[in-house]
Amino acid sequence: MADDVAWLGTKEAAARLGITLRSLYRFIDEGDLAAYKFGRVIRLKEQDVDRFIEACRIQPGQLEHLYPPLRGGEPDQ
Repeated sequence: MADDVAWLGTKEAAARLGITLRSLYRFIDEGDLAAYKFGRVIRLKEQDVDRFIEACRIQPGQLEHLYPPLRGGEPDQ
């Protein structure tokens, strides 16, 4: 027997991700997040949302472009 799938509605998925519905639809439309349409209803697998969250994790050093260099060069150690 197949494993039971836990489904999330779009509002639930957006709340879980902490984003707006518009952003959620953009991630779906751009292929970053898998979604399924059953008639007029869009559903997402809870496991896919969790995988998306982990894939978006920021690694150390990825945000260096967001802060300016220190004045006067590097501090002495």
